Amino acid sequence: MPSLREKKRYLAFEVESENKLDSKEVQTLIESSMKRFVGELGMAKAGIIFMKDWKNNRGIIKVNTKSVDELKAALALVKEEKIIIKSLALSGSIEKVRSQCF
Repeated sequence: MPSLREKKRYLAFEVESENKLDSKEVQTLIESSMKRFVGELGMAKAGIIFMKDWKNNRGIIKVNTKSVDELKAALALVKEEKIIIKSLALSGSIEKVRSQCF
């Protein structure tokens, strides 16, 4: 039933670095930061899914509505040298996020 489905949000983010990064590298950095911040159980509850949109060091993450703040904090806590990850837009519709950021 649709009423039992989890509500989701789409978060667009941008990675600022000196060189161009691969989406897989960024995904592992964000996942490790999220595991350090909320643990494996919190990560499972967040339901993080990385979308295939990746262009010019920008990407989109699908996350549960209750875990948006934890994801934003984990993005700020990425511990890689010379990399800054900023959130750009947040919406319940992926089309709206794509039109704003890509």
